[in-house]
Amino acid sequence: MTEPLLSMNALSVRSGETVLVNATDLEVAAGERVGLIGESGSGKSLTSLAVTGLLPESLRASGSVRLAGVETVGADEQVLRPLRGPVAGVVFQEPLTALDPLMRVGRQIAEPIRRHLGLRGSVLDRAVSDALAEVRLDEQRFARAYPHELSGGQRQRVAIAIALAARPRLLIADEPTTALDVTVQSEVLDLLDRLVAERDMGLLFVSHDLAVVARMTDRVLVLQHGAVVEEGAVREMLRAPQHPYTAQLVAHARVLDAALDGASGPEGAR
Repeated sequence: MTEPLLSMNALSVRSGETVLVNATDLEVAAGERVGLIGESGSGKSLTSLAVTGLLPESLRASGSVRLAGVETVGADEQVLRPLRGPVAGVVFQEPLTALDPLMRVGRQIAEPIRRHLGLRGSVLDRAVSDALAEVRLDEQRFARAYPHELSGGQRQRVAIAIALAARPRLLIADEPTTALDVTVQSEVLDLLDRLVAERDMGLLFVSHDLAVVARMTDRVLVLQHGAVVEEGAVREMLRAPQHPYTAQLVAHARVLDAALDGASGPEGAR
């Protein structure tokens, strides 16, 4: 049996004696789309950060997280660095803080390509141009721009290009559209949906918005106070939530009709 791209067993995250994530199990297979949903403080972002060892130093993880078969809980940077990029790429909520404000966009995209794929010179330049084109940005205009010169949607497209530059097998998207207005949010979601499908990547999509999760994933885990309270297919969860908290999320989902339409399967958007 093929090992999942991501396998999480009894992951817990603590701040001192306070449990922030409690014994979470999660798997993402190659090509599978899984959502993590919950309100602010539910532990969903901490769970995603634990995958690639990006938790703040003040927090302590226990249990097991295996990324392409490699244990990341307790691993040092020498082990984690080769996994960040080629195995798992990450898109964060606010690209302005994720991008280096002092470095031109082209150089930021080039860095993971150079480091992980070993490209140099004109071949590297071509790869940067292709990466920008893939996220629908013109190389001539954007490669020499600084992040502060771009709109929110453009910065997020650059962040996606960087996350995908090393051809990862798993994409972790942590609230990637929360800071964007509704129109730009839809464009970025369409872009992510297309790229994940074209590359047949696994997707771990983290959000507080059930409508967005329903649009992007096939299976979802619902987190409340750091614990998984329900897990299952998006379609069934929208139609018949089993836990009161899930029922509350369904009832208060933004644009619920759109979420129910999308629940017929992400294939319709692909």
